[in-house]
Amino acid sequence: MNDFAARRTMMVDTQIRPSDITSLPVIAAMLAVPREEFVPAARRPVAYSGDNLDIGHGRVLLEPRTLGKLLNALAIQPDELVLDLACGYGYSSAVIARMAEAVVAIEAEAELAAEAEHRLADAGVFNVAVLTAPLTEGAPRQGPYDVIVVEGAVHEVPDTITDQLRDGGRIGAVFAEGALGVARIGLKVNGRVTWRYAFNANAPLLDGFARAPGFSL
Repeated sequence: MNDFAARRTMMVDTQIRPSDITSLPVIAAMLAVPREEFVPAARRPVAYSGDNLDIGHGRVLLEPRTLGKLLNALAIQPDELVLDLACGYGYSSAVIARMAEAVVAIEAEAELAAEAEHRLADAGVFNVAVLTAPLTEGAPRQGPYDVIVVEGAVHEVPDTITDQLRDGGRIGAVFAEGALGVARIGLKVNGRVTWRYAFNANAPLLDGFARAPGFSL
């Protein structure tokens, strides 16, 4: 077992399993995908840390616990289509791709999108389509989606995104609330998304997902 493979196993044993992540597909995917291949070269030595990992352009690789718990709660099925927003270098998309039928990965930064496409191909992940687009636009022409995963924090999720979710579909996001954050899972029923608390988490606020400022007189 090489050094990175050993770190990957340790990540799952010390960060994933103890965090009430019981989904075997999630655990298997996080054991299989080489996290170190989806970060800038200078960040490879810390790819398996238990923190959000800055990868530049205002993006982070979500800490393993946060991503694992989101995917555990979303319960992605093998026949489902998933929208992955703010995919960065493509790690989350590679993990999701092992559980879903196909993934549409959105990245607003063209440089990151190109890196994600290249790294996913090098990793042999061919059921992910990487698109460059504003995060709040998503990819409506490829939808509707069974699941939407937001790889960062939001104040609110715009209708332009939830409209792309199939009725009966799920969405997962971290909501920034002051200095804290809360991960929630949304379920769409009869055209309306109802959110429920999932767990506490923190992530940087994504561009376009901030709450509109109020007016003062």
